Amino acid sequence: MSADVPLYDLRMHDGSRHFGSFPERGLADPDWHLLRAAIPELAGAVETGFVTDQVTEVWLDFTFAGHAFSLNNQHGEWWCFVRDPAAPDVALRAVLSHFAASLGSQR
Repeated sequence: MSADVPLYDLRMHDGSRHFGSFPERGLADPDWHLLRAAIPELAGAVETGFVTDQVTEVWLDFTFAGHAFSLNNQHGEWWCFVRDPAAPDVALRAVLSHFAASLGSQR
């Protein structure tokens, strides 16, 4: 992902930062299967939590580069969150790029 792609800086009520998004594919096979499988493919990433209703919503939590991240599907997109809003942009871009690419997105 290019360094010139803007990152969001939307602060959530819990203090975390919504820093980016990419499109949900909307196929019969849920995206979370691919996203969950992509965690170990991001060097150093470790899954720490996973919750789904098996129908509409998923929270996928993991650590990477010393920071806690979450992916959540909202309104036809995957939203990316980091617990520490001061996490370095290089880590945020690596997460956004890796998971968007795992779904075939150019973002």
